Amino acid sequence: MSGTFLGMPGNFPKNAEKAVQDSQLRFNLRKATHTIRGKRASVVDELPDWQELRAAGKAIKDETLRHLDRYLVQLEDAVTGAGGHVHWARDAAEANRIVTGLVKATGESEVVKVKSMATQEIGLNEALAEHGITAYETDLAELIVQLGDDFPSHILVPAIHRNRAEIREIFLDKMAETPEGLTDEPAALAEAARLHLRERFLRSKVAISGANFMVAETGTLVVLESEGNGRMCLTLPETLISVVGIEKLLPSWRDLEVFLQLLPRSSTGERMNPYTSMWTGATEGQDFHLVLLDNGRTDVLADEVGRQALRCIRCSACLNVCPVYERAGGHAYGSVYPGPIGAILTPQLRGMGSELDASLPYASSLCGACYDVCPVAIDIPEVLVDLRAKAPHGRAERAGMRVAGWVLGNEVRLAKAQRLATRFRKLVPRRLPGPLSAWTDTRDLPEIPEESFRDWWERHERP
Repeated sequence: MSGTFLGMPGNFPKNAEKAVQDSQLRFNLRKATHTIRGKRASVVDELPDWQELRAAGKAIKDETLRHLDRYLVQLEDAVTGAGGHVHWARDAAEANRIVTGLVKATGESEVVKVKSMATQEIGLNEALAEHGITAYETDLAELIVQLGDDFPSHILVPAIHRNRAEIREIFLDKMAETPEGLTDEPAALAEAARLHLRERFLRSKVAISGANFMVAETGTLVVLESEGNGRMCLTLPETLISVVGIEKLLPSWRDLEVFLQLLPRSSTGERMNPYTSMWTGATEGQDFHLVLLDNGRTDVLADEVGRQALRCIRCSACLNVCPVYERAGGHAYGSVYPGPIGAILTPQLRGMGSELDASLPYASSLCGACYDVCPVAIDIPEVLVDLRAKAPHGRAERAGMRVAGWVLGNEVRLAKAQRLATRFRKLVPRRLPGPLSAWTDTRDLPEIPEESFRDWWERHERP
């Protein structure tokens, strides 16, 4: 994963501590996530077979991942047979080289983009800029982030941390021309963006997209969006380059039907997506290139517990119910993938070599709300706990865990420790010394009872 996207330096606890002090950020996040959460719950409750759909989505994704090698070859054959070109990229650097070379070959110095998390993951915009190529985001929220020299903070709504007044100020400051008397009404802001982008659509000859799904059976790519700007990018330019993670694959058209029910309801709380665009190979004289991106996904696939993260369809339902995300926001995660799914996906893709990545598995209360709403039943808490076991730990922590394991692993030792604790309970400090103070600085030690439950049971219940 590219190192260009770093919302904040340091680790998640430090980033979150700074974020929660921003009352405007917390207000924006709470209002937006609760609105989307309510809409999702309403449309999901309409379907009596929602749990069966969810189970079907999980099963289809697991089947695809088990036979990913075979389905990828099938996809390549179908795309090539339809006049497209397929490129394989093992990492971000290779993907950026491929795309940059393709754009240079056209002689163009600017491109328009459909909202794509894969291109953000690899830092494509920055890589193109290094070669004198300007990338223009056309998704409204992505445009806001780009004009504001900002980072996305949500999977579905990248500018969720901005309110309407802030967006209006960004437009007035960064757009060359804005309608006179621009207000902060959503319709007015959308119209200003539409006028700003129209010239780009008409003159750009190269477009870059991602894809929500790829169908191996036919080589078809699918993009779901809400504004129609994506469709303009996909159809008008002479050259279309799609950068897609290898896990976005589905075996057949029949499988796609399941996800076209799951995704809109889970993401925007809609029964059907407003704009669903599909294309197969090169269409209407357009030159089409598909860049299949690995960038750590094969390593994730090899992990028996962590591989379920590759089922993710980027709906963002887990973000909208997460109490940690609601208060800390997306930038604290330091990745294009924020929230609960980011806490398990990012450390697996990037590794846990940095302080930030090693802290992400702890960016959760393990409440399980994310698992309850996930349309493909990713057990995020299970993966978080597994990653915590793999994260680097200090000597004091490792020593403490060994001692705890030694005591808890034997009932005689545990009983003696409990009796000893009750005897000296008044001597236990409110704040633990040394490295252990990190624990008591953020939580209270539980009161030690005068008598252990084990002893109480012996006195009252044992014959």
